[in-house]
Amino acid sequence: MSRRVLVLNGPNLGRLGSREPDVYGATSYAGLVETCRALGEQLGLDVEVRETNDEAELIRWLHEAADGAIPVVLNPGAFTHYSYAMRDAAAQKTAPLIEVHISNPYARETFRHTSVVAAVATATIAGFGLGSYRLALRALADELAP
Repeated sequence: MSRRVLVLNGPNLGRLGSREPDVYGATSYAGLVETCRALGEQLGLDVEVRETNDEAELIRWLHEAADGAIPVVLNPGAFTHYSYAMRDAAAQKTAPLIEVHISNPYARETFRHTSVVAAVATATIAGFGLGSYRLALRALADELAP
């Protein structure tokens, strides 16, 4: 039996492949979904990947994860830097929650240097492109191992 994991993505992540490929790479969002699902299967995880541009929807998903003790890989996108509501929802976690970023926020504009979710996340992985998601899923598999 595999363990359910949610991979939650915030605004503009659905535009991967066309949005600033020099920063976010050329892989499409569909490619990200396939990468996460395939690796999850190898690791014994049932990975469900979601994306939204709606802060309220992301908060509802975080509540769903907390209520179900579901581990989360979270790329909050721009919500990272200012959404205290999303941060408060993430703080309610009842299973590991790993914050991920495709780029390294600290190597970019100053406003990206602050993450309101980092202090409540189990860990943060950033700067490895889509590899950030792969590293997060591997870390979750290790954390969830009996």
